[in-house]
Amino acid sequence: MVAPSPNSTAAPRIVRFGAFEADLDARELRKQGRRIRLQDQPFLVLAALLEHPGMVVTREDLRARLWPADTFVDFDHSLNTAVNKIREVLGDSATSPRFVETVARRGYRFLAAVEFENQPATPSVESAPKPEVAAHRGLVRTLFALIQIMYLVFYLEALFHWQAVDRISVLDTGSMWLPWIVLITGTVGIPLRFYLISSVAFDHVKLGINFHKIFLPILIMDLLWAIAPLLLVEKVGVGSAFAATAALLYVPFAERTLIRMAYDYPKT
Repeated sequence: MVAPSPNSTAAPRIVRFGAFEADLDARELRKQGRRIRLQDQPFLVLAALLEHPGMVVTREDLRARLWPADTFVDFDHSLNTAVNKIREVLGDSATSPRFVETVARRGYRFLAAVEFENQPATPSVESAPKPEVAAHRGLVRTLFALIQIMYLVFYLEALFHWQAVDRISVLDTGSMWLPWIVLITGTVGIPLRFYLISSVAFDHVKLGINFHKIFLPILIMDLLWAIAPLLLVEKVGVGSAFAATAALLYVPFAERTLIRMAYDYPKT
């Protein structure tokens, strides 16, 4: 079980880190004096990490502290959800953490320096470089969902306007393979996008792991659908159509980056 910090009995139970302040007794988190809503379970996880800055707090220790032995609970899901909520309110990232680092197969470590009220700052044992961009996790998830909606529109437009496939005259092909590609990838892509939208909407804790497993098929499908702007070549012109296609070629890699920013993602 996680033992109390040596300073926890003598020092006031106020811990400061960065722009944040945690009242461990009142179970309140504040940023620059403004209270931030954080549910009780995520706060207890945060408190355990703050009491041991720079040290690995194992998943077993957290389980013993938060859930008694006779409590029936999906521990892995509950703990992952709690850590994701902490990162969301702190504006932290799983892949470039400033505060909460995942230690694979062991637990979590609080990276930033903490200061107990009226006590000197306690430097972390191991610090991580600050990311160049620290985006709010909610914004990252929203951008990912919007990309999935964009592809849904592509699929539905192509399937509802089947004759538009023949307008890709730029490719100079009269083969039968193109309609079949549109039909198959569109049919498969619609449930896939609904899965990704629902997963990010409900903040599925294993989305990063699952996305890693299916990234190659998604990459192939997205690269094929990068030619979608060519359907509008008669309206927007060849130059604009090819420019949009070039932008779409980057989108699958942007999807992976967004997932890595918001969820635990296997290192390759």
